[in-house]
Amino acid sequence: MADRVTVIGWDGSPLTAAARAALGAATLVAGAAHHLALPEVPPTAERIRLGSVALAARRIAAHRGTAVVLADGDPGFFGVVRTLRAPEFGLEVEVVPAVSSVAAAFARAGMPWDDAHVVVAHPRTLRRAVNVCRAHTKVAVLTAPGAGPAELGLLLDGVHRTFVICEELGTDREQVTVVTSDNAADHTWRDPNVVIVIGGPVAATEGGGWIAGRDPAAGPRGWTLPAEAYDAELGEGETEPLRAAQLARLGPRVGDLVWDIGSASGAFAVEAARAGAAVIAVDRDPAACARAQAAARRFGVQLQVVQGIAPHVLENLPEPDVVRIGGGGAAVVSAVADRRPQRIVTHAATRDAAELVGRDLTEHGYRVQCALLQSVELDTRHWTEKERSVAFLLSGVLPDRAP
Repeated sequence: MADRVTVIGWDGSPLTAAARAALGAATLVAGAAHHLALPEVPPTAERIRLGSVALAARRIAAHRGTAVVLADGDPGFFGVVRTLRAPEFGLEVEVVPAVSSVAAAFARAGMPWDDAHVVVAHPRTLRRAVNVCRAHTKVAVLTAPGAGPAELGLLLDGVHRTFVICEELGTDREQVTVVTSDNAADHTWRDPNVVIVIGGPVAATEGGGWIAGRDPAAGPRGWTLPAEAYDAELGEGETEPLRAAQLARLGPRVGDLVWDIGSASGAFAVEAARAGAAVIAVDRDPAACARAQAAARRFGVQLQVVQGIAPHVLENLPEPDVVRIGGGGAAVVSAVADRRPQRIVTHAATRDAAELVGRDLTEHGYRVQCALLQSVELDTRHWTEKERSVAFLLSGVLPDRAP
């Protein structure tokens, strides 16, 4: 095992005295090509071109001597430190950090970033990173080859965002470019780069915030809100108990894309967005689309609202993770199931209609649950019945995509 392992962050500025001392004593140095070309790297040290951090960690663990790993920015922030400290390698590391690439990018843009979401995009996680950019107004994306600004822009089709693209930060080739998301694919971008994605107004918090990212206490408390909060008449498929049960069955979360088909007032769409998910609200009625957009503005969430008739309008929408079907019948349920989301939830007014939908979902490979929900709202001034609602709640879970 290596006698000592020091991880040095590099942001393009001169190395600190501690970093120079550790590097000068190194008998093995691992890093990218531009790190290994630094003049402070001892000419007699063994050099490892850093590709797979796990493979490098195994070689370091087998090395007899002093090892240094060089990494861009802060190596403890989505960096190499996590892998190097994995129990399987048995390495104890010292870290000499530098300014993270995210901090440097926001500094170049002259923007605060304590309210930003930070995501890593590579081909496997690109879709989820895009969903975060759909759902939130300020996101920093740490990109990778095949998951860069061009790919982000293409997958954000239909959603307007502004990109601040910071290429090769800390080098003499550093460049900062501002483009709209629909134009990002028209350029070739150099790696590594960080993309700051801005969409919609970013609220200013008097005196600063108290938690990084979006404030979870923003807006009223509760998964669902009463009808009066939406300043609109809600339909029979939008009762608060039914919406709460649908949210519980779907469990929308950050990184998800939710379809709300037959969004009506937009109440469910807004509540899914408040949970941190990206949401596309679909309705055939222009007035309903306008109500959904107004509700999103009122509660400060991001919605993409699409007017059209399902199932045809669904063909060009990006792949969903979970779907609520508020209307459209068995044809829409079947079309949605063909897209293979993890979870589907809908409701029916009669047992026969519920059975028809349930059989369709079962034939598509979903594990189906159905419950009869009955709620009675009481007037607590006189403790008399005020409103009664009954609905069959159906949900389908795709076992090979759970959870």
